[in-house]
Amino acid sequence: MQTPLWRPVPPKHWNSFMGNDNASFFPAAACVQLTIKAGDSQANLNALREMLSGQALAPGTLAVLPEMWATGFVYEDCARFATKTPALLLALHELAARYGIFLAGSLTAWDEGAALPVNRLYLVGPEGLVGQADKQFLFAAWHENQYYQPGPASLPIQTERGTVGGLVCYDLRFPEIARDLVFSGAQVLLIAAEWPLSRLAHWQALTQARAIENQCFVVACNACGQTGKLLMAGHSRILGPGGEILVEADKGPGLAVAALDAAQLDTQRHLFCAASERPWRNRDSRKICTLAELLPRLSARRAQGSRVAFTNGCFDLLHAGHVSYLEEARRTADCLVVGLNSDASVCRQGKGPGRPINPEADRARVLAALGCVDFVVLFDAVTPLALVQAILPEVLVKGADWPEEQIAGAAEVKAAGGEVRRIPLVPDRSTTAIVQRIREQDAP
Repeated sequence: MQTPLWRPVPPKHWNSFMGNDNASFFPAAACVQLTIKAGDSQANLNALREMLSGQALAPGTLAVLPEMWATGFVYEDCARFATKTPALLLALHELAARYGIFLAGSLTAWDEGAALPVNRLYLVGPEGLVGQADKQFLFAAWHENQYYQPGPASLPIQTERGTVGGLVCYDLRFPEIARDLVFSGAQVLLIAAEWPLSRLAHWQALTQARAIENQCFVVACNACGQTGKLLMAGHSRILGPGGEILVEADKGPGLAVAALDAAQLDTQRHLFCAASERPWRNRDSRKICTLAELLPRLSARRAQGSRVAFTNGCFDLLHAGHVSYLEEARRTADCLVVGLNSDASVCRQGKGPGRPINPEADRARVLAALGCVDFVVLFDAVTPLALVQAILPEVLVKGADWPEEQIAGAAEVKAAGGEVRRIPLVPDRSTTAIVQRIREQDAP
């Protein structure tokens, strides 16, 4: 049976790119739309090989595969799938070298020392692995967050043909990911997905929106057919920087191929380029609030399902250890509240003469300027117990040097269904040590 091919642009058109300014750009893009056989990497790899062998893709073509193209999601086999990834990457390299193309798709990756694997999009070219991007938002409705961990924000991947940014499935719903990638130089957004038929309209609207708002090419490849218990939508598509649909597949397996013209990027961005506009719009001082002001703001976020994390400290002479700790605290939930000891509270703790060095207003203002901090609220007591009881965060965060039984509010948070996270501190970083060094240097 011949592989269906959706290709609105005649193959001869590819050659026209070789004699002008577009010669160095990807001549074409392709979506390799597959029906994924859950857990059967060999069958899926064979299907990919057969699909590529039946078509003459132009050298330099950027071809995208679905999310978890080799295995699908079989959560109980995550560890086994991760062991297959090196061999699958080798197979992709062999195919990329044979046809002179680039291949991108996501696989399970388990980094050394990690508690859970990641869903990682790999880009492989004729010379080997070019770059990678981890899935940042996990789809809790399918319990993905119980078996995988989210990856960090990724940088664009630079190739000799152009710069691309990678997104994996649910990431598509978060426009800030695409915006950051394009602002950092991505000309093409690659989207590998297992998107269900029940939300086909969302797939079509969101892929087009990402192209329009970022004025870039979008190559969005989806799985099709029955995978496990779910029916996938197919309809992989390639869009131009004006949001125009260059090609769209239907619901079955096959290749969707379209020529890419780098000049379209310049044409779309000549009059204006929204993706390049990044004025600083925040007023970080607004993050500083009283408890009375904080509670309704948290209620509004929780009403839509957001989880709140809370931590506390003096944060006098903010240093790198503080920042690393706060970043880790923020990663535990959807927003972070920092309880800040007031000047009176710091004095009661007996940290020594002259402490705090910075007054509470200054300490609050510096904390509020950190992107990982959502709210700052002062408290006068020695411990934040009353604050924790009022907020009842979903996650209570404290340094790993604190035993859980000594963490103020831990029992109350757990009784309310929350959790306590103890985060390792960065060694050899402390305000006390900094103050001591300053005093030693100033001593006669």
